[in-house]
Amino acid sequence: MPYDNGPPEPAGPRRSLELDSAEALRLLGSVSFGRIVFTQHALPTIRPVNHVLDGGDIVIRTHDGAALTSRARQAGAPGVVVAYEADVIDADTHLGWSVVVTGYARLVTDADELARYATLLRPWSQQTMDYAVRIRPDLVTGVRLTTA
Repeated sequence: MPYDNGPPEPAGPRRSLELDSAEALRLLGSVSFGRIVFTQHALPTIRPVNHVLDGGDIVIRTHDGAALTSRARQAGAPGVVVAYEADVIDADTHLGWSVVVTGYARLVTDADELARYATLLRPWSQQTMDYAVRIRPDLVTGVRLTTA
């Protein structure tokens, strides 16, 4: 079955608007899916994950064998540098928004917090997710792709 990846019908002139960090975090909190970027063996690695925004921090769940769990465990204070990206882009018009957060990720070690995140974030697979990683944003950027 052939796949048509041709350009969509033009939606007219477009522009990219920079978002302030508050609006960018609000949009990021409105979705539950994103991509975390970290280094593994000195190379960039990207994983799709679900998240929750909690007090301005991004929290994801992970498991013992995950590369991110290992990297976060090995990192000293303030944690391991990561980027987190989430977006909503219409496949036909290419309009929407994209947010990128850069900051430090650390394992959540408080048992009460871990239990709370276990109820807030359901794993996608049957894999046991006993760990949580908190990303404290240092740099928040975002763009809204809109018609002119």
